[in-house]
Amino acid sequence: MSASSVIKVGQLGINYIVDGASTSSLGMFELTVPPGSNVPPPHSHSSNEECVYVLEGTLRYTVDSETRDLMVGQSMSTPKGVVHAFANPFATTARALIVNSPDIGAAYFRDVAAVVNAGGPPDKDALLAVMTRYGLVAAARH
Repeated sequence: MSASSVIKVGQLGINYIVDGASTSSLGMFELTVPPGSNVPPPHSHSSNEECVYVLEGTLRYTVDSETRDLMVGQSMSTPKGVVHAFANPFATTARALIVNSPDIGAAYFRDVAAVVNAGGPPDKDALLAVMTRYGLVAAARH
């Protein structure tokens, strides 16, 4: 993995392996989540199914009301329209392979990075606008 191909979104790293957005086919990327990273809010995808497979470390993953601490070799799937979230409250970096079908695409992460990496606290309205443009829906806060 070359460092130049990694999209940095705050502390997170996204390394696209297959960008299927232009062909509406599946996409695959490696997600790197350092300990205690800021992560996206719980959200759902209107048009995409997602599967996470842990390659290194432990990743806390929530799908609907089920939360699991996924270790190397473990996975979880998120059906389209179901709220999910992830976090790394552990001491070591987690790496996971993420597959989306159809793919949301590397352009989404570049657009999110432009908002998150702008300096200072992220502009929540701008972030929600990017999410909406790519079919992501932030979960309602209770």
